[in-house]
Amino acid sequence: MNDPQIPNPNLNPSAIGEDEKARPQPADEPASSLESNDLVDMMRRTVDRLHLDEIPRGDLKILSRTLRELRYAFKVFLPFRRIRKVTIFGSARTQPDHPTYVQAVDLGGKMAKSGWMVITGAGGGIMEAGHKGAGREMSMGLNIMLPFEQSANPFIEGDPKLVTLKYFFTRKLMFVKECSAVICCPGGFGTLDETLEVLTLLQTGKQTMFPLVLLDQPGGHFWSGLESFFRDQLLDQKLISPEDVHLYLVTDSVDRAIEEVTQFYRVFHSMRFVDEKLVLRINQALTVQKLENLNTEFADILVSGIIEQTGALPHESSEPELAEFPRLVMHYNRRSQGRLRQLINRINDLKD
Repeated sequence: MNDPQIPNPNLNPSAIGEDEKARPQPADEPASSLESNDLVDMMRRTVDRLHLDEIPRGDLKILSRTLRELRYAFKVFLPFRRIRKVTIFGSARTQPDHPTYVQAVDLGGKMAKSGWMVITGAGGGIMEAGHKGAGREMSMGLNIMLPFEQSANPFIEGDPKLVTLKYFFTRKLMFVKECSAVICCPGGFGTLDETLEVLTLLQTGKQTMFPLVLLDQPGGHFWSGLESFFRDQLLDQKLISPEDVHLYLVTDSVDRAIEEVTQFYRVFHSMRFVDEKLVLRINQALTVQKLENLNTEFADILVSGIIEQTGALPHESSEPELAEFPRLVMHYNRRSQGRLRQLINRINDLKD
């Protein structure tokens, strides 16, 4: 399994002031290098302004530590950027004889055999189980510094693919930035926090669309009970949209969870925005009939125009390894995330 993972930073150019726009660069410098130089320049100017703004030392310490944590985490993950990864969330307190622990070992092992790396929080319980199943070679860890817990589990301890972080927000950023899917096992406040944040990011379009699976133990009702709350309270009171329920799957089957993850990338490959257009890269071109059907079924999420099948756009020149993938390009309204997930599901349906 060699499908690359394509990060989507969700940059907002309109948030950059005129004085922070890119400086002109030598014409003979590569485009990718120009972009990097501009961003480094921007960061330097921001740091200079922190001093001029007389920001308190305590705030500067937070910024300094955050930048150092993320720099190191990016460096650790960089060699594995083109390998798909699944993030597994779950309780650190789950014991090895618990059915959920056994299930997570099975999950990690089967994902690794499918060519996916497994990211967990590197602690005990479900995190340990995921790494145990995947094995050291296919495991990556994002540990957190806590006063009462937690040391890294023995399956990732001492591994160069282990990153220990001080801040939860940098850790959660890495969990979702570096993965192509999230599977949540039962857990406590931390697991619920991570799960609901992922749901929020997907619902608001702040995270590139990917599969989110809520995995109950066999015959369990941990996540199905939460789903009932979503439907009976949030949906009935119109606090979420009917399409939002398509952003996640609840199941108690490891095999069904894996199917949900892998089938998501059967035809769909990755996505990004180019100016006002959403670009969906796909593994194979769609038939004329399939494209017509998509335009009929999903016209409601387009601001204007139609869904067009094209080649790589000029703005994508910094990613030459993706140049051969067909594209579906559309002026998407950026708010109908549940419908966007339904569109991806229809793309992955091999029938016209």
